[in-house]
Amino acid sequence: MIEWCGAVPAAEPWTSWFPAGRPGPGALAEHVRTTGHGRWWADRPAGPRSAAVTCARHAVLAGDPRTTDPAGLAGLAHHYVLAPDRFLPVLGAAFERIVPWERMIWVRHGPGRAARPAPAVRIRRLTTTDAPAVRDLGAGLAWITESWGGPAGVAAPGRAWGAFRGDRLLSLACVHFTGSRYEDLAAATRPAERGRGLATACVTALCTDVAARGRLPSWTCSRDNHPSRRLAAAAGFRPERRYVHYAVGAAVGPVVPRPCSTPRH
Repeated sequence: MIEWCGAVPAAEPWTSWFPAGRPGPGALAEHVRTTGHGRWWADRPAGPRSAAVTCARHAVLAGDPRTTDPAGLAGLAHHYVLAPDRFLPVLGAAFERIVPWERMIWVRHGPGRAARPAPAVRIRRLTTTDAPAVRDLGAGLAWITESWGGPAGVAAPGRAWGAFRGDRLLSLACVHFTGSRYEDLAAATRPAERGRGLATACVTALCTDVAARGRLPSWTCSRDNHPSRRLAAAAGFRPERRYVHYAVGAAVGPVVPRPCSTPRH
């Protein structure tokens, strides 16, 4: 597939492939379109027949898989891929392994249970000066910053709340993907600080900001991630539906660089 340079215009077939106003992974394409964090891919520059959008190691495929060369998907190696069943043969040909992973989409319908962190812990919005504190969470929790290009992006105003003990960030909740109707949230807590209600308090505070923007908070997690499910329930989220995405491994063939193109339709 060819990678786009610049934003993909709001025109067919893009709008039908990646419709706006959907929760969970449905907000990924809107996030890439509006923030510029992520990549667009298509089988050809003009009149594309199949396409992908990627951000933070997540990918969504759409279109006609018969027009998709498996070798062209090599750039999606080690991603979590959401795709219709019709893409499974081409995914199987493109990667050494594809592992189905059942996920859940939750939407917040009301206030959750009040979280009461220890008195020494302060829950507050992040500011741009908090980027070093986000970075200090360490490599194991760095995934939460990927959809904004790193710690500085997450710490931008309005995107995150944190639990602090002094200057040390213990837990972080942020907007992971932002859409026109839903903002999909994520949270990460230092292992030694888990089970103390910190993430719940941060998520609850962030939900207030999302509502003030006229949007709905959503949450996605693995069906088997029981701590994440408990957090979502405690923060007032309720399950909406399940879906399956695929954890793909290494590409079968070598990655062949493709030219970066500007949309012409």
